[in-house]
Formats: sequence, structure tokens, C-alpha cells
Amino acid sequence: MEDKWKEYSKSLEKSREYHKRYHLAVSNPLRRKILKLISEGKKEGEIRDELNLSERELEFHLKFLEHGFCIERDGDNIQLTKEGEIIFYVDDTK
Repeated sequence: MEDKWKEYSKSLEKSREYHKRYHLAVSNPLRRKILKLISEGKKEGEIRDELNLSERELEFHLKFLEHGFCIERDGDNIQLTKEGEIIFYVDDTK
């Protein structure tokens, strides 16, 4: 993804935008579940099946995560970014 923290650290306004996008991406419990499944190496079809999502619904959330700096996609390959690794530090069992 072309949007990296480096680009957003140049001004206070850009930094706010970066944090806003990141917060919106990770504040949704379903998107955190998607991040967890990606961290386990699941592919899009497996994620859809496990979460009972349509292709359109999953794509909406994946775009949100990508826009929020949490994942990078290259074709069918989805990887967590450093920001996406927040999932390792969040307890969703509550």
C-alpha cells in the first residue's frame, strides 16, 4: 500500500488523518476478527465462510482495513502490516 506512516507524519493534520483512519479500522469487532483470521493465514474464502459474510461484505471490511493501514493486499495474498498486528495485543474475549 502506498499510504505509509512516513507520508502522514509530516504534519499534524496528516497525522490526525492517519490515526483517524486507523482507529476506525480497528474499532470494529468484526474487522478485528478478520485481522485475527488473516494472522492465522486464512484466505478470503475461508474468512467469508467462518464469519458467514458475503463476498461484498468481506470486500467492504477489507477495504476499510487497507485504508486504515492494517493490511496490504497483493492479488489474493493478504498480509498484516505492523499496524494490523494490534490484534496480537487486543483481548476480544470480553
